[in-house]
Amino acid sequence: MKIIVGLGNPGTEYAKTKHNVGFMLADALARKLGVDGDFRLKQDALIAEARIGAEKVLIVKPQTFMNESGRAVGPLMDWYKLAVDDLIVMHDDMDIPVGTVRIRKKGSAGGHNGMKSVLYHVQDEHFARVRIGIGRPKPGWTVVNHVLSKFDDEEQKKIDEAIAYLVPAVECIVTSGVDLAMNRYNPKKQRHPSSKGKSEDKSDNSENGGNENEVQ
Repeated sequence: MKIIVGLGNPGTEYAKTKHNVGFMLADALARKLGVDGDFRLKQDALIAEARIGAEKVLIVKPQTFMNESGRAVGPLMDWYKLAVDDLIVMHDDMDIPVGTVRIRKKGSAGGHNGMKSVLYHVQDEHFARVRIGIGRPKPGWTVVNHVLSKFDDEEQKKIDEAIAYLVPAVECIVTSGVDLAMNRYNPKKQRHPSSKGKSEDKSDNSENGGNENEVQ
C-alpha cells in the first residue's frame, strides 16, 4: 500500500490558492481513479482509498493546516503500518517557475513548513516528493501574501497543464518506482555550448532543491 499526500490548507477560502496545488493534484488523481466522491475524515485528514494497478493507495489531504501537515501524515502511516518508502508527498515550490514540475526521491524540506512537519513526524527523508512550481512573490509582496493568493488566468492554465501531466507521473511512481518516474517525467537537461566548446548543464537537477515557503 502507498500513501499519496497532497499538502494544502483546508477550507473553501484557500481552495484555489497557490499553497494548495498539492490538494489540487490529489483531487485530480482521485478523479482519475474514480474516488473523488469517496473522501472521508480519518486521523485529521480527508482520505480516499483506490487502486493503481495492483497496488492499493491512500490519497490524503491533511486537514491540520499546512504547518502541521505531519500531524496527520505520521499517525496515518502508523495506523496502516506503512514504511517511509511507501510515502509520496505532493506540494508547491516557490523556487521553480509557475507550472514547472520536479520529482525527487529524497531531500530536505528546503524551507517549506509543510514538508518540515512531515519530515519531523516521519523522521526520514527517503520518500518521493512531487513539486509544482508557483514562482516567487511579486515585488513588494510577502511570502505569505504570495502563497495565499490565487493564480491569474495565465498561471492557472500552466498549473492545470502541470497537474494533468503529473497524474500519470504519480501513477508511475506507484507502479514502477520513483527512479523511472524521475527519468520519464522530470524536465530534460538542456545543454548549451560553453566558451571552451564544452557543454554546460543549465537544468535544475539537484536532489534537494530549495524552497523558502513560510506557511499559515
